[in-house]
Amino acid sequence: MRLVADGATPTSRLVLVKNLETDDGYAFELASPLFLATGDRIGFEGDRLVVVRAGGERLWPTGDWSTRCGPGSLRRR
Repeated sequence: MRLVADGATPTSRLVLVKNLETDDGYAFELASPLFLATGDRIGFEGDRLVVVRAGGERLWPTGDWSTRCGPGSLRRR
């Protein structure tokens, strides 16, 4: 599923997220899987992922950035 991480676009359904890939070849790998509920919004503030719940609560899940170098290959940023 493609998620828009602009901080404004809400998710349309319940989603389990383990990593987020960007269009420019980077990936944010979460330290632990995260459930996004319907209406949650995701975005990045600097290098940190921020989740804004539908009720306004803000979460900053931990994780690391990496680059996608080839199929199934990861290299840390």
